[in-house]
Amino acid sequence: MQRFRNGQAAAFRALVTRHQDRVFNFVLRQVRHPETAQELVQETFLRVVKNAASFREEARFTTWIFTIARNLCVDALRRQKHRNTVALDAPLRAGEADGASMLDVIKDDQPGADLRLDDRRFSAALSEALAALPPEQREVFLMRELEGLKFREIADVVGVPENTIKSRMRYALEALRHHLSAFGAT
Repeated sequence: MQRFRNGQAAAFRALVTRHQDRVFNFVLRQVRHPETAQELVQETFLRVVKNAASFREEARFTTWIFTIARNLCVDALRRQKHRNTVALDAPLRAGEADGASMLDVIKDDQPGADLRLDDRRFSAALSEALAALPPEQREVFLMRELEGLKFREIADVVGVPENTIKSRMRYALEALRHHLSAFGAT
């Protein structure tokens, strides 16, 4: 980041290369729409450029960029709250109760129909369980388990005490454990 602030454009490319996938995965799991996630990641890096002068050298770049991404997700989710969504298992043609759905027409190259069915059921249950978590618990879970951030880093990103983050994680894990108990994930 210091090299970028000193005018080295290649340093920004290195920051993007190093962090874009992790930021995208985090954002996608928050907003659950790839196009929206891509836009938010682009906006995240635009804000890195715009606010480079405000970056504190004693802070970790990862913490700073996840803070930016998180704030953009919160704003996007507020805007998205009132929008209608279409389920993947809804019929593609209006008025057809038993018509083909998006899930029916997406190509699946995975072997073993029984395993795919179990995987789909678990994935659907996991997605449902994550969606059912309060946003504060979901973001902590995603940052910790999927992005590998430490509790201290998450506390810095979210702006709450580390013990609050640990508490949110504990509640998230309890809720997920309860929600997924039918799959033996206890």
